[in-house]
Amino acid sequence: MGATTRIILCFFAGIFPFCGATSTKPPPEFAVPPSKGLDLVNLLIGNGGDTPNGSGGTIPSTAPPFGMTRWVAQTQPHYVSATPFNWTLNKVMGVVGTRQPAIWMGESAPISVSAGVGPDVVVDFETRGLEVVRRTVDGEKNEVVSVGYYIVELDDGHGGSIMLEQTATSRVAHLRFTFKTTLSPRILFEVARPSVLTSTPTNISFPLGGISIKAPLEICGWSDERQDSIIAPISTTPFSKHFKGYFCARFDDNLSHPSYGIIQNETLSFPVSLPVVSEGPLLSTYALFPAGETVVTLRVGTSFISEEQARKNIDEEIPDPSTLKEPGAAQDAHLIPGTFENTAYRVRKSWTDILNRIELDVYADGTSDARSLVDEQTFWTAVVHTLQFPSEQHEQNRYYSGYDNVVHELEEGGESYTGYSIWDTFRAEWAWQILFVPERIPGMVSSMLADYKQGGWLPMWKNIVETNIMVGTHADSLIAEAVLKNITGFDRELAWEAVWKDATVPPEKDLEVVYADREEHVDYEVRAGLSSVYNVPGKGWVADDVHSESASRTLDYAYDDYAAYVLARELGKPENVTSFLLERAMRAPFLLFNDATGFMEARNADGSWAGEDNGWTEGDKWAYSFDVVHDVPGLIERRGGSVEFVKSLDEHFDGGHNDHSNEPSHHIPYLYSLAGAAFKAQEKVREIAVANYNNTPTGLSGNEDCGQMSAWYIFSALGFYPVNPVSGEYVVGSPFFERITIDLNSRSSPTSSSPSSSSSSSSGKLKVTAIGARTKPYIKSLTIDGVKVDRPIIRHEQIAHGADVVFEMSDEVEAWGNDPVVLEALLGRRGSAAGVSKPESVGGGGVLDHIEL
Repeated sequence: MGATTRIILCFFAGIFPFCGATSTKPPPEFAVPPSKGLDLVNLLIGNGGDTPNGSGGTIPSTAPPFGMTRWVAQTQPHYVSATPFNWTLNKVMGVVGTRQPAIWMGESAPISVSAGVGPDVVVDFETRGLEVVRRTVDGEKNEVVSVGYYIVELDDGHGGSIMLEQTATSRVAHLRFTFKTTLSPRILFEVARPSVLTSTPTNISFPLGGISIKAPLEICGWSDERQDSIIAPISTTPFSKHFKGYFCARFDDNLSHPSYGIIQNETLSFPVSLPVVSEGPLLSTYALFPAGETVVTLRVGTSFISEEQARKNIDEEIPDPSTLKEPGAAQDAHLIPGTFENTAYRVRKSWTDILNRIELDVYADGTSDARSLVDEQTFWTAVVHTLQFPSEQHEQNRYYSGYDNVVHELEEGGESYTGYSIWDTFRAEWAWQILFVPERIPGMVSSMLADYKQGGWLPMWKNIVETNIMVGTHADSLIAEAVLKNITGFDRELAWEAVWKDATVPPEKDLEVVYADREEHVDYEVRAGLSSVYNVPGKGWVADDVHSESASRTLDYAYDDYAAYVLARELGKPENVTSFLLERAMRAPFLLFNDATGFMEARNADGSWAGEDNGWTEGDKWAYSFDVVHDVPGLIERRGGSVEFVKSLDEHFDGGHNDHSNEPSHHIPYLYSLAGAAFKAQEKVREIAVANYNNTPTGLSGNEDCGQMSAWYIFSALGFYPVNPVSGEYVVGSPFFERITIDLNSRSSPTSSSPSSSSSSSSGKLKVTAIGARTKPYIKSLTIDGVKVDRPIIRHEQIAHGADVVFEMSDEVEAWGNDPVVLEALLGRRGSAAGVSKPESVGGGGVLDHIEL
């Protein structure tokens, strides 16, 4: 059989190392502290696919949760639509410190480090690539990826090999190169590379960079590369154009002093006398060590502030081991601060401290089934994916803002973040982070409010600064949900001011600018169309002949109005304010409903229909005709009542219109429960999970989008999902495992691995039990802390501080959660399972039954 088939088979079989692929299990010395969950994390999930949308767009990077700079091996050039690493490629061009938050976003000031041997240094990306060594016993790659440790063996092209090892704290990489050669080892730093703008590989730009070598074992520098600069709001450009990303690389002091060379635009200067400073495009530098130097270890500090801050970040996060080791101290390498082993240990510990708060039992008795490994790896990897973004941009109580080109001071423990994919993550990931890591939420909201103060608006898709990508002002939803769920620690009145501005102030030239996707040379997009038609008396939609993505905007603005209403209500704002927001939120969606077709449809400024295929964002009329999450009862009524609504959902799914790879479809299966057909939700969420998630490199059907795809899986595995994030409710589906326990008590400080209490939590564990869930999809009863729950709704306050949630599962349709009228209409008699074909179970049957080879 072909190589691809072999790879997929071995992934599903759970063999380590995976056949034809890279191992995801670190060696024993790098597998401490122990963690069952972390050992099941498979960072190759979502890294495959031969197109940008063919997989999850993830990378197997080493970094702690929410790390500022993630480090990963480079196998291909990266830019909008391409990530640095793709598992199918067999050459490694080095490792890179990346701030690219998602596959469809741009990079910002990467620093690339690669190794070679001999005096003939090569900078060209493709030419410097080294083949991955394959093991003699089975011909497979000698490579391991994990959250805290990466290793690969490379053929040096001269008869020897280079072992590359990598780990990284939030702001500092720790690299170790072991050379098996008689030639001189060298380390190359590509500081300013040719950079692709947009997603067109031939659209090359040449960012500037700088190099400063003033000490024998230290190289510092900077780059001003920011691929998304071309789509930043024009009012930010006078400030954000000054952005630079800095680094300092410090070699261990036990190394021989190297000779240094500088390469600019293919012109080589070697050796150079120190100190030396060089600036310009296409800039690289390298250190050539004497022959016989077999191990080269270095730390690379990164910063948005300065080279000096990069040095301070090294001293803070990975200090020199020689300054800390004390006579008689423990000699275990992973316990000695400053050693490579200790860095890897601390990074792994930052993850184990979090993941060890979750206990997952596929079966309560400890047994397994044919699909257990698939689902376990999918679940645990999903948890990691949801804790990577947004990423930190604060550095020792300071942060750089591209909105005003100022380094701002923070109070002790203060935080700042970037990489907000809010159009995606407001749907479920934010709810998961509020539930699981609420200590992070005040800093994230405060960071958004700082963006508002410095740039004038809350972020939509922030990548260093705003990028105007996607539609809607869904930061309104994040803030409203945080307040509704009693998260404190940020300025609520400032938050209200920012949300009210979103709801009432249009963008510049609202009647003139289309605000097309990734449109260049425009200002903040925010709610484009707010003044042109949406807020015009007698109308109330975004006009398709004025603005792009008009129908999606209309529905998103209506939801954001509802989120603003919830915030206003929770903060006690005047009735005229709350009624204004609520009325607009409830009216606007149905102005798009075309009774003649039964679907939502974009409208032109004069009220005429614009066409059923116009005006959508990552979806179509099918998905968006179910996208009124804040008024599902109104939507059900408009579509003819519960029975007809359920039939329209059937038509959606049976006709192949559900596209789980795009977020507007994520809530749709749960609408069955809200329409009185909970049994169909119980079937559909399992079908979607099996069809769209597995433990292969193509195991995410759509782009991860900073964790939203994974958040859907986590909540669905628990058995409930936040259809309307600002309702404070979860809609019940069907749990995937017999028992999941989440400790909501042992939360960790963002800057420490030691447990600390959170103002938003009290003692307790969330325990979800569903005996028989692997083969029984239907729910017979539900209790929370012993109290019966008759509706398929769970309130956040019922579980936020811990609860005992017990599902009684069944292998046939039950009355629970179902409207008897709907059951009679669909099944022929009330409560009967006649005529209903039981869906394939999550746990039963052959694993490969659901996979196309």
